[in-house]
Amino acid sequence: MDGPLIPVEFARQSKDGRITLVLTESAQPVSSLWALVESSDLSSAVGALAFREGIRGEKNVEKHVCSWSAGQPSPRLIPSLAEWAGAHDVHQVIWTGLPPKFDDEEITPTALQVVEYLEKLTGERREAAEQYVRLAPKQIDTQYRRCIESSLHWHAKSSE
Repeated sequence: MDGPLIPVEFARQSKDGRITLVLTESAQPVSSLWALVESSDLSSAVGALAFREGIRGEKNVEKHVCSWSAGQPSPRLIPSLAEWAGAHDVHQVIWTGLPPKFDDEEITPTALQVVEYLEKLTGERREAAEQYVRLAPKQIDTQYRRCIESSLHWHAKSSE
């Protein structure tokens, strides 16, 4: 299901070698997807997302698992969230708010840096990185993705 437009890019180097999608001010907004979370309350949903993403420690969870509830203003990076949620009868939203990271620094790499990094990966790390890019939904059509597809031919897998 289509969610709000979000500024997301392949801009976070993860511990396992993948370059993952994160919200970043420098990205052009693209369509997002959303899913319902079966949870008894917001706190449980936040905990489940933190667990899934490997975010540990109370301070890290507070910093990197973001939430919004009806009546609050839209977050800075998702300015249309309140309007979108109202139109879809959604009362609370959670998302991962990890920052861009490259070479262990909280910086946004360039598309060229990402492609050069991915080109050098080998073995299981390369396979995991390629699978992540290919399995990212097709509508996450970002500048970096187009560079990765052009250079490495890691095109999105069909959802059929």
